[in-house]
Amino acid sequence: MMKIIAVLLFLAPLALPAPADKEFFSVGSAASPETKSRFAMLDDVRILANGLLQLGHGLKDFVHKTKGQINDIFQKLYIFDRSFYELSLQTSEIKEEEEQLRQTTARLQINNEEIKNLSQEMNLKIEDLIQNKIQLQEQVWGLEDKVTKLAILQPSVQETKEISSLKAFVEQQDNDIKQLLRIVEDQHEQLDRQHNQIMELEDKLNHIELLELLENSFLEEQQEAEPIPSAVHRPTAGTYRADGSAADCTALYHTGVQTSGVYTIQPNGSEAFNVYCETKFGTSWTVIQKRVDGSLDFNQTWDAYTNGFGDLNEEFWLGLKKIYSITQQGNYLLRIELQDWRGNRRHIEYSFSLGGPSTNFTLQLARTSGSIPNALPEHARLRFSIGDTAGGPSCPQSHPGGWWHSECEETNLNGNYVTPRSRGRLDRGKGLYWKPKKGRYYLLKSTKIMIHPTDLKSFD
Repeated sequence: MMKIIAVLLFLAPLALPAPADKEFFSVGSAASPETKSRFAMLDDVRILANGLLQLGHGLKDFVHKTKGQINDIFQKLYIFDRSFYELSLQTSEIKEEEEQLRQTTARLQINNEEIKNLSQEMNLKIEDLIQNKIQLQEQVWGLEDKVTKLAILQPSVQETKEISSLKAFVEQQDNDIKQLLRIVEDQHEQLDRQHNQIMELEDKLNHIELLELLENSFLEEQQEAEPIPSAVHRPTAGTYRADGSAADCTALYHTGVQTSGVYTIQPNGSEAFNVYCETKFGTSWTVIQKRVDGSLDFNQTWDAYTNGFGDLNEEFWLGLKKIYSITQQGNYLLRIELQDWRGNRRHIEYSFSLGGPSTNFTLQLARTSGSIPNALPEHARLRFSIGDTAGGPSCPQSHPGGWWHSECEETNLNGNYVTPRSRGRLDRGKGLYWKPKKGRYYLLKSTKIMIHPTDLKSFD
């Protein structure tokens, strides 16, 4: 600040106007020109000093405001550090509790197995006792007949002793059976308590695993800028036929239907059927699968997956036959759009080929672009399979819903819909997940699978 004031004071005389001619100052004035010039310089210096003073006050206020803002920033950073530290402590505690719960569950399962074995042994003993009781009852009935006869005939001393000993034996057996029944009841109550404890622990483990899955946000992945697919850059020709029927949604778009919705198409060699067309990237895509809220059960039969099921305006599977009839018209692009439970969206695109019914609609993929790691095998023959089909991998037993499998991958976009509030034991292999081969699970909220021709040549 002092340096700036010194420089301005040094420059002030240079900025003052040059002395006027003596003739000018001599007119109407008694003072000499030198005196007037000196007073003019003093006035300019005062004005300059006032300006510098105001500038100094302004700079001082600016410095105070800047210091206040810096202090606010430091306070916010301190609060952020404290929050991050507390969050890390809570995460460590949750992991410790999870490990303790796992150990407790393992111990309870071992105890449960031991109690089950003990219960089975006791059931066998009870069955033996029941058989003995039946035999004893038969003997008692025989004794009753003898007693009836003895009521007529006077029994001998030896027979009386036998009757007394048999009565004592029967009473002892009854007491033993009653005692065993009480023990069995106690064991059943203990089993019920153990079962309830195991169910509570499974619910806690399920909740913890779901929290871990929800933390696996797509935001942690490196997101690529989404380019417009090459299939829709420069169409070479329309895909509608001379008879006016559209071969797919892309063909329908070039006839002037450029709004998303349900429309009728008729691929070559196929009957007409309805599809959902989604308009984006300056063209229209044919949607073959959509899941948004879990309202539709995707654990369907082979016939259902072949012909399609669901509501085209909600959740649906278009059907393998319909998909096959569309893709036989040319080369197509497969696009998968995913959304996690935090609202983050990702996509991946493949070039692909689809076989017919004789090959169980075998699928072959080659990744072309995307904003998430690949989770489906590339360049492999993936046969579509579900629980009621013969041949192929036996994945559907542990992976419900129909899907293209090769080695029972853990990604199945037609699996069970899992919400963050789901109860019961969490089985990741049966849920709606995206699981790269060397990556983490991503619990999905919604999925969409669409196809589009890679070249727009005519299908005539």
